[in-house]
Amino acid sequence: MAILNTVSLDSNKKIKLNFNGGDLSSDAGLLLIKEFASKIGFNRLINNLFKTRDERSYFRHFDPDILMQSIYQTIAAYFKDDCADELTNDPVFSAVLEKEALASQPTLSRFWNRIDEDTLKKLDTIDSRMREIIYSIKRPEMMVFDLDSTLLATYPISVAASIICVAAITPSVK
Repeated sequence: MAILNTVSLDSNKKIKLNFNGGDLSSDAGLLLIKEFASKIGFNRLINNLFKTRDERSYFRHFDPDILMQSIYQTIAAYFKDDCADELTNDPVFSAVLEKEALASQPTLSRFWNRIDEDTLKKLDTIDSRMREIIYSIKRPEMMVFDLDSTLLATYPISVAASIICVAAITPSVK
């Protein structure tokens, strides 16, 4: 069995994930989601197919970038456009979106106001293409989930070790 210490992302070789502690971010999982989106071609589809009726004469953020920011914010549970102002210079979001600064709340609001029927048709086309891509992926014969690679046997056998083991395999019910 292999143990991962450091992983490089195919979508951005500059980003390396390690599991040795250090600086932590509650949003670092977005890096793996970006990697997945990149591998299935989601980013490419958005960049090639998505566009609104944009009549702005000066802008710093393109429509596909704003859409991707909104998607990643939603995935990370930042559901309101207002959260964009807090995330403007967030290092994880900057890395995921490959931008120095994110679009602000007013930019997001103006973006959503530009969505019309043609834009919705483009989103429907993107959705159809994504379904084609996902359904064409061959399922593996077997998957292995290693849920807790640090669960080591303790000697002498202790009650605490049994409790940790049960906690590691018992699903949380809310």
